[in-house]
Amino acid sequence: MHAPAIKLHRHMATVLCAGAFLLAAGCANGPSVDGSFDRSYNVTGHTRLDIGTASGDITITGSADGKVHVHGDIKASGSGQQDAQKRLADIKGNPPVEQTPEGLRIGRDAMHLHDASITYTIEAPPDTEVSGTSASGSLTVRGIKGPVKLQSASGSVHAQDIQGEAQLASNSGAVTAANMGAVVRASSDSGDVSVNDAKGDVRAKNESGNIHISGPGSRVEAENTSGNVDVQGATSDAKAHSVSGNVAVRGNPSANSYWDLKTISGNAAIGVANGSNFHLLAESTSGEIRADIPIMIEEQGKHSLRAQIGSGGGRVEVHTVTGEIHLAPF
Repeated sequence: MHAPAIKLHRHMATVLCAGAFLLAAGCANGPSVDGSFDRSYNVTGHTRLDIGTASGDITITGSADGKVHVHGDIKASGSGQQDAQKRLADIKGNPPVEQTPEGLRIGRDAMHLHDASITYTIEAPPDTEVSGTSASGSLTVRGIKGPVKLQSASGSVHAQDIQGEAQLASNSGAVTAANMGAVVRASSDSGDVSVNDAKGDVRAKNESGNIHISGPGSRVEAENTSGNVDVQGATSDAKAHSVSGNVAVRGNPSANSYWDLKTISGNAAIGVANGSNFHLLAESTSGEIRADIPIMIEEQGKHSLRAQIGSGGGRVEVHTVTGEIHLAPF
């Protein structure tokens, strides 16, 4: 009884926060004008970027000159043309960028940004960590050490070539990560989640989109409510759960690994490489269980199967309610 209410309240809180941010930024109905600003800041050692925007995209890439370069594309509006021009001039002359002993704070003065949106393009030294939020816009970070923490209420989130830990979340947008050096936590309420080539653990969650993970270097945990879960190239522990979608894990279960596949109203697929060795437990309440690779049956019922593949070793457990289970080569 309590869990759904908690989940709803958490979602509503996020939406309300985003709404408050947008109200602070303002949304005038008058004419709008465009402009831009550029600023460069000298930094040394580890640098922190704390950036937020009510409306506008954020892109951060690594640079090699020891400076942080901030470019902002502004769209300002007002009750009339003169008012809009004044708003634009105010922001160009005093952009929302503050240098601190740790790094830079960008776009945090929401009242200062009344009736304006700013799209940021930033270059930062490789030894930089990022905390970024956007109420309405995409966030992209690539080519830095990290860690990174990115959240968008309405927009996509993308991280690439990040050495440190990454936390990536969107309420209504896709979340993608590629060539990651540490743990990746990725989630979306209504968008696909994709993580490719992560050296650390991958933890992915979704409400109404698909999850795709390929080339994981360590453990995988993927949970979905109304979408598919697909894991390619698993060699360690793998968890793939969905309420109303298909689940699939393909790879080579190692001697100590555990694959856990569960779905209520979807199919489950296990793809195994040549030479794989594991024990299989498959159970389906009302679905078929098929194996298209050589297996040694230990116990078999109408909707259950225990078997050994190769010399055993790892464990693979698969459970469905109304879907079929299929074991095939990978």
